[in-house]
Amino acid sequence: MAGTSDPLSPRAKLAVTAGKTAAAVSRAAGRGSGSVIGGRVALKLDPELLARLAQGLDITLVSATNGKTTTTRLIAEALRAAGPVVSNALGANMPAGITSALAERNDEARFGVIEVDEKYLIAVARETDPKCVALLNLSRDQLDRAAETRMLAENWREGLTGTKAVVVANADDPLIVWAASSSPNVIWVAAGQMWKDDAWSCPSCGGVLQRPGDDWFCGECGFRRPTPSWALSGDHVLDPHGSAWPIHLQLPGRANRANATSSAAVAAVFGVPPQVALERMYHVQAVAGRYDTVQFQGRDLRLLLAKNPAGWLETFSLIDPPPTPVILSVNARGADGTDTSWLWDVDYTRLNGHPIFVLGDRKLDLAVRLEVADQNFQVCENLDEAVRLAPPGRIEVIANYTAFQDLRRRVGN
Repeated sequence: MAGTSDPLSPRAKLAVTAGKTAAAVSRAAGRGSGSVIGGRVALKLDPELLARLAQGLDITLVSATNGKTTTTRLIAEALRAAGPVVSNALGANMPAGITSALAERNDEARFGVIEVDEKYLIAVARETDPKCVALLNLSRDQLDRAAETRMLAENWREGLTGTKAVVVANADDPLIVWAASSSPNVIWVAAGQMWKDDAWSCPSCGGVLQRPGDDWFCGECGFRRPTPSWALSGDHVLDPHGSAWPIHLQLPGRANRANATSSAAVAAVFGVPPQVALERMYHVQAVAGRYDTVQFQGRDLRLLLAKNPAGWLETFSLIDPPPTPVILSVNARGADGTDTSWLWDVDYTRLNGHPIFVLGDRKLDLAVRLEVADQNFQVCENLDEAVRLAPPGRIEVIANYTAFQDLRRRVGN
């Protein structure tokens, strides 16, 4: 393999070629990017291919419930200041998709920045021997597939015990602190935690966490928030020396400033100064369609992805004030998780004053929830109808994962 001391074996080369061919066929058939099927074919031919492709790269793994695709993109952009990067920028974050991404590396690639699904983090870490692991947050998401958050945190904690990797972890999320605390080399980042409803009980002993101000601690066992060395402070990143570096992003919202703070801490692990890292992050305008503003039927639509209660809470803080129209679209397909009970955990009173238009496979589930929240909404058959009914002005469009992909295809994005 180019860039490694040992070239790929004939079997591995065959697996890479077969995977790329399968991906190309999938794209030609209009079935998506082909990264997942390509990776599956390649791994079927060589089950150790992921480990082989990771050799010779300084790997960073990024995992979280929310923000991992954007943070992966920001880290990749920052590290390009130090050398060529290979990354799964489109978000195919399970082993098959990661294998496809690494198969695209070229001779000069130095860094691999890889988004990893929470359930597969430890397995991928075993295969890729990362130099850095970034842990952002944990909250309920796809409980029918990914298990309860405390179980995920315990899995991470056991899998990261004694790891050689530098772990960059969010000090404000108790579940992340519990998961990272088994690692010998942790860099704590005060990135904030807007959604707290999955982190009121102590992950160490089960006691009730106390949350005075920005601090948190367990009064029963002493488990508490560690002292961060990096922090988000308004529109600045504070580095371990106390220097404040301005954040200038084209991506909106507090959550993305938090993502940039964690990304700057990761970049520093590889010798990229925060000023350089943050300047490069400014060039990121959208991430796999997220935050894009598109024209559709003569209207401006801003596309926002939110797939669980924590994500919807952050997204509601981004939208223009009332009476801006809002389209909400929810599916419950395999990639979303089939359980829609999470809709009842979202605080829809934050949409007071917005005319709301509801669509998607599970529009009636969402309509019942909005009715209980006493919101002003209309159920629509499709995006075209919703846009036609919406009052003037830019429309905010919020959708969960497969609904977001459906909308992107409809608007040609």
